[in-house]
Amino acid sequence: MADVAFWQGNTALAHGALAAGCNFFGGYPITPSTEIAEVMAEELPKLGGHFIQMEDELAGIAAAIGASIAGAKALTATSGPGFSLKQENLGLAYIAEIPLVAVDVMRGGPSTGTPTKVAQQDVMQARWGTHGDHATICYSPSSVQECYDLAIKAFNAAERFRQPVLILGDEVVGHMREKVVKKAPGEVKIVNRVRPTCDPAKFTPYLPDPVTGIPPMASFGDGYSWHVTGLTTNDWGFPTNDNAEIEKKILRMMSKVSRARSEIVEYEAEYMDGADVVVVAYGSVARSALRAVRDARKAGIAAGFFRPITLWPFPDEELLQASLGAKTVIVPELNCGQLVLEVDRVFHGRSDVQPLNLVNGELFKPSEIGRKIKEVA
Repeated sequence: MADVAFWQGNTALAHGALAAGCNFFGGYPITPSTEIAEVMAEELPKLGGHFIQMEDELAGIAAAIGASIAGAKALTATSGPGFSLKQENLGLAYIAEIPLVAVDVMRGGPSTGTPTKVAQQDVMQARWGTHGDHATICYSPSSVQECYDLAIKAFNAAERFRQPVLILGDEVVGHMREKVVKKAPGEVKIVNRVRPTCDPAKFTPYLPDPVTGIPPMASFGDGYSWHVTGLTTNDWGFPTNDNAEIEKKILRMMSKVSRARSEIVEYEAEYMDGADVVVVAYGSVARSALRAVRDARKAGIAAGFFRPITLWPFPDEELLQASLGAKTVIVPELNCGQLVLEVDRVFHGRSDVQPLNLVNGELFKPSEIGRKIKEVA
C-alpha cells in the first residue's frame, strides 16, 4: 500500500522539502506559514539537519544563504510582509547564484494586512520584488499533494539552476487538509548542484558550463576559494565595471533559465477543446474555477479551464495555443488584478481578457465564477 498522510498544505510542503534533501531551515514565524517552521524545527534535528529561528525575516533568509554557501540545501518560509523583507537578500542570492527555496504563503496586505485571511496579492512581488534583471522560477500549488510534490521540484530546480526558487502558496492551500501520497526515499528524484572537479588552484568560481551556462558550485570549507558579493562580478567572482563582463553576467543569469523553459513550465488544462470562454486561475482559486467550468459545461456553455502551475516562467505560449478560438478569457484572482496583466499581454487583443477580483479575505465560490462565465458566454 502507498504511504499516505492526512496533512495541511504547510505540513506537506515541509515534508516535501525534507524528501528533497533539505537539511537547513532559517526563518521567523509568521501567519499563515508558521506550520512550515514548526515541522522543520521538529524533524530536521532527527535527520542531522539544522533549524534556526532568527531575529527577523531579513536574518532568516541571510542564514539560508549562508547555509547554502556552506553546502546545505536551505529553506526559508514566510508570508507577505516577511516576503517583502526578504527581497534584498533574494537579490543577493540571484546575483551570487546561491540556491535556496523561499516559500510565501500569501495573505492580504499591504503591510500587516489580514494575517488570517486568504489573498493572492504577492504575484508580482514574486516576479519583480527585488530590483534588477533576473530569471524567476515560481511554483503555485493548488492542492496539498502539490505542496508536497512542488517542494521537491523547487529544491531540484534551485540546485540545478543555482538560484532561489519560489513557492507561492496561499492561506487556504496552506491550512486545508487532504490526503497526501508520500514518496519512499528511492522514489524521489533528487538533483544536487554540480560541484567542481578541477584542481582547487585552477578553480574559476563563475566559469559557466558551455552547455548549461551554469558554473559548478563549491562549498565553503571544501578547499575551493571563491568570493561572494552582491556586486556584479567577472568569472573570478570579483566586482567588475567592465561593460562586456557586466552584460555577459546578466545575460547568462537570464539565459540559464530561459534555455530550459520547456523543462520548467508546468500547467493544467481541462475542457479546452472548442472552448469559447476560458477561465485562467491558480492556487486555491483554481479549485473553485474548475468546479465552475464543469458546471458551465453541464449547462451547455463551452467553457475551458487553464491553470498555470509555474507562475514564472509564465506558460504564455501554452496558454495561447490551448485557447485558440476563445472569445473571452476570465482571470479570477484574490487581488485587484495582477496575473491578468500577464494574460492580457499573451492575447494582445486576440481574445477579450476580463479580470474577476475579490479582496475581502474570502475564497471565490464556484457560483461567483460561474455567474461571470454565463455573463460573457
